[in-house]
Amino acid sequence: MIDDLTHTALAVTKDTVLRILNDIGLLLELKGENPFKSRAYYQAARALEKESGDIADLVATGAISSIKSIGPAIAKKLTELVTTGRLDYYEQLKASIPPGCIEMLKAPGLGPKKIHILCNVLGIATLSELEQACRENRLLDLPGFGQKTQEKILAGIEQVKSYRDRYLYASVAGRAEELTGFLRVQEGVTAVETAGSLRRLCETVKDIDVVAASAAPEILADAFAAMPSVAQVTAKGATKVSVRLFSGIAADLRIVSPGQFPYALHHFTGSKDHNTALRGRAKRMGFKLNEYGLFEGERLIHCSTEEELFGALGLCYIPPELREAMGEIEAAEGSAIPDLIDMKDVKGLLHVHTDMSDGSDSLERIVSAARAMGLSYIGIADHSISAAYAGGLSEEAVKRQHALIDEIMARHPSPHIFKGIEAEILADGSLDFSDDILETFDFVIAAVHSHFSMSAESMTNRILTALDNPLTAILAHPTGRLLLARKPYAVDIDRVIDRAVEHSVAIELNANPLRLDLDWRQIRQALEKGALIAINPDSHRAADLKDIRFGLNIARKGWMTPKHCLNCLDVKEIGDVFSRKRNRRRKS
Repeated sequence: MIDDLTHTALAVTKDTVLRILNDIGLLLELKGENPFKSRAYYQAARALEKESGDIADLVATGAISSIKSIGPAIAKKLTELVTTGRLDYYEQLKASIPPGCIEMLKAPGLGPKKIHILCNVLGIATLSELEQACRENRLLDLPGFGQKTQEKILAGIEQVKSYRDRYLYASVAGRAEELTGFLRVQEGVTAVETAGSLRRLCETVKDIDVVAASAAPEILADAFAAMPSVAQVTAKGATKVSVRLFSGIAADLRIVSPGQFPYALHHFTGSKDHNTALRGRAKRMGFKLNEYGLFEGERLIHCSTEEELFGALGLCYIPPELREAMGEIEAAEGSAIPDLIDMKDVKGLLHVHTDMSDGSDSLERIVSAARAMGLSYIGIADHSISAAYAGGLSEEAVKRQHALIDEIMARHPSPHIFKGIEAEILADGSLDFSDDILETFDFVIAAVHSHFSMSAESMTNRILTALDNPLTAILAHPTGRLLLARKPYAVDIDRVIDRAVEHSVAIELNANPLRLDLDWRQIRQALEKGALIAINPDSHRAADLKDIRFGLNIARKGWMTPKHCLNCLDVKEIGDVFSRKRNRRRKS
């Protein structure tokens, strides 16, 4: 979604440039400009995304002007953006459109063309005005609208309202790192950490909480309030400062003495239910626990770290991501906190798209990125034939891709490339390639991408049928959710997990930060039933392979260990898993 440029001296990244190019295209559509004009910016973004060079180097050498689809006018704008950190044209374009029109883009069923009509014909400038217009049936006579469209927009508005003021973890984590990095080098600071839901690795967050220990709290408070990324100071005292950043997110800084830091960090990390349970335990032991310390009567029990705090309460250390009052205190009492999965445990990545379907990078470039990450294997899984919207592969394209994989493997045997496909689960539960075609792949990922409004019974039976196919190795993004955008479709996830376990089908934890599906609460449920989880990046460009880190966050929240994860198997072990799938089909 359209965002402000960071108001710092940090270098403008390629991702920022790509976002702004796409934002400009979208803003031009909202203004009703000539479609060729907006299309030029979209095409420039796609062309630049395929370039491997550093954006600063492309601008400095003038090579930006030689990229196909980037003409002189856009090249000039990109030069201004990269060299100054700002683009006046972009800022002026944003200022010319009511913020409410941009917010309307979040509502399902509303694209820039429809919003342009609403703004110019009905004079609607905010989401609230649009909601009122829907309730008064004022959209029914507009071209391209109707009763169903109006109902869909109204439902979408309710969804937007429920998600308002929440942000994806991935959108906020980098900003929090900038804040803590800034604070750590300030005078008198001895410790700084993020806290709250961000530290607990929650998939969405409401704000950024930071706890800092300082011998000079007033100086630190002033420095925090004066940071270049701060748009507004909403509250300021000697020990707490609340601000709103230019990105829109709120940030709170709590300043404590060095001796209070471990207690305050634990308290402000939460969750509320975890803190309540731990305070109850402390009380039963004759202690009092709060953000200022752990006390026996008036005596402070000195703890220099959170580990020592938990130890004083007879517990082993509880990682922040587990502090949700879901059995972690009981597990810590028996030293039964699991050895949670980490990136070092991951041997390879599956569910990777290339430019042969809807990815933006070539197979060669993706394999090179996987090699640079030290992966033992990579599993290519482009879309299948019925996914025309995503450039799904025909049978002939499959043969070409397999030949290319064989050719690359002959030259570079590491990482190993597994031949996979993301096969569409059709409405009746069948997969959109015949079993004879599916058998030519090393592994098959089955995925729902359509008919989301089916009843829970129909959707469940649809997925169960796909799981019954002996060639299905992985079930992709099992609930279909898009965080802060689309709710999960109706499905009996208990029956799905049971069937996946029965047929030895791995359930995907999709690491795309917009999905993070399976939900971490359901992961715990799946693990208790003996399910195997595949943490997959669902990457559409080489850089997205690193999204695996977001999936690992959620895996850790779900109490996952390496033994629960498909892609913690080495290349031979996972190859054997895939072979057993194909052999089972031949015997059936």
